[in-house]
Amino acid sequence: MDRRLPHTGVSTTSPSDLSPSRAPLTTVAVVGLGTMGTGIAEILARAGREVIGIDISESACRRAVTALEAATARAVRRERISERERAGILDRFRVSTDLRAAADAHLVIEVVPEDYDTKHEVFAELDTVVSPAAVIATGTNALSVTRLAAESAHPERVLGLHFFNPAPAMKLVEIVSSVLTAPAAVEAVTALARDLGKEPVALGDRPGFVADGLLFGYLNQAAAMYEAKYAAREDIDAAMRLGCGLPMGPLALLDLIGIDTARTVLEAMYAASGDRLHAPAPVLGQLAEAGLTGRKAGRGFYTYEAPGSGTVVPDAASDQVRHSTDGARPVRAVGVAGSGTMAAGIAEVFAKAGLEVVLAGRTLEKAEAAKARIAKSLGRSVAKGRMTEPARRQALERITTADSPDAFGSVDLAVEAVAEDLVVKQELFRALDKVCKPGAVLATTTSSLPVIACARATSRPQDVVGLHFFNPAPAMKLIEVVHTVLTADEVRATAHAVCAAVGKHPVDCGDRAGFIVNALLFPYLNNAVKMVQEHYATPDDIDAAMKLGGGYPMGPFELLDVVGLDVSLAIERVLHREFREPGLAPAPLLEHLVAAGCLGRKTGRGFREYAKA
Repeated sequence: MDRRLPHTGVSTTSPSDLSPSRAPLTTVAVVGLGTMGTGIAEILARAGREVIGIDISESACRRAVTALEAATARAVRRERISERERAGILDRFRVSTDLRAAADAHLVIEVVPEDYDTKHEVFAELDTVVSPAAVIATGTNALSVTRLAAESAHPERVLGLHFFNPAPAMKLVEIVSSVLTAPAAVEAVTALARDLGKEPVALGDRPGFVADGLLFGYLNQAAAMYEAKYAAREDIDAAMRLGCGLPMGPLALLDLIGIDTARTVLEAMYAASGDRLHAPAPVLGQLAEAGLTGRKAGRGFYTYEAPGSGTVVPDAASDQVRHSTDGARPVRAVGVAGSGTMAAGIAEVFAKAGLEVVLAGRTLEKAEAAKARIAKSLGRSVAKGRMTEPARRQALERITTADSPDAFGSVDLAVEAVAEDLVVKQELFRALDKVCKPGAVLATTTSSLPVIACARATSRPQDVVGLHFFNPAPAMKLIEVVHTVLTADEVRATAHAVCAAVGKHPVDCGDRAGFIVNALLFPYLNNAVKMVQEHYATPDDIDAAMKLGGGYPMGPFELLDVVGLDVSLAIERVLHREFREPGLAPAPLLEHLVAAGCLGRKTGRGFREYAKA
């Protein structure tokens, strides 16, 4: 089969005299016309390249043609290209089921299934088809580029070219060299990537490279968290979307990627690293073996309307996230202990929701200063049209200041937001136990300390719960509701009811280090530091990879410098101490920077240097 779109012309360019260091890659063959291969073919044709799409399946070839016709028709309707430009794009694309159609290619991009034997077979046949001057690129994100190169007739022309899905939209391209790859091949492919409007990042050969190397470890830990029944799938996904600003939750993303694909990538990563955090969570194997591979199968962690659909439908697990508020205690008045940024933000949240608030600092002056910050914050909301002036005045009138928690005698909920020091918090909880009325709920906002340790400082541990707000509290929708083994069901229900009353999204989890967000976020940050420590990639390249390839709002090193390296190190130590996983041990580079006083933006230097304010 050799099918062509209407108006197709055949390239007569011969690569026989092509030197990758001085000639553009004008004719490109894409082997494998699945979703990724079809997307890559589209961006190449749009960029003026002659494209030969090759697949053993005639139906895959037809789908690729149809997909390009549909994509370019949409672009014309949206006035992004003209009809003449569309005709040119279609004219530059032809398809075939015969690998020999790649004979004229200056570059061949292989995107066949992630199986070594399959890829090796394609590479061996390409060695007999294309010119020795042609570059051959594998689209693998898990298998060894070096191994594929070493078994090729011309290893110097083999490299990795890893696009991200969807290829037309995602800016990042990872260009992966083996120890055998010629610099000229890398230069030629890098120039092509830039001409396609992509951001190329040059890397060495290791499973997962940068983006997937960081991403899949995080996804694996999320799968293990779900498997352990620590939190519901919807709560895990909501926590990472709302707490970290990620475009998708980890379990939904696993379904999109394909659970079988994720398992293959993790197996390769584990074989290379020996890190147990890369050993695929058993649930991934169970789902893959059952054929529940995600969206493409219609079912994975979630159930979908149909195979290939992204529409989630209710299933037997859907009820797990409907957190009960049955038996919730009434909450009309709240006490907030603390006068820092978080305490002021929490007090503002409650006051805006119509609750009476007692804001207690260590001194009345500190409490008044916190209320003044709330007044400024509310004023900004009025200026931006988010609330009215009368509503601002009413919210402020609901806040009473005090110089100690002794003023909490009549509150229904007491929330501590003091320093992240267990001794300080326990002392405060002993005071709250004496002051607060029977039946009052006592809550800690800790992000890293055990809630049970605060609960045991009181005579009523059943009334203690964690309410982990995220900073800035007025803006961030997420609250982690953390129950201990002693927390009463009605106290847990009260916490969820309060979150709903103040317009926040609660996620429910048990009392263990890191809860949901920090337990998934900080190992990812730590692994990024290890990549720099091992001289695999620079902070700039890693940040670019995660923003452009993963859709993250900030790169890991930007985030580390904002959070504070000392804070990050402390959380890493807590996680390592609790879970005893060697892979969770803080990266020595992180420890060295903290020891040197390089704590991030607050000190003017962390992984980057900052101008002093």
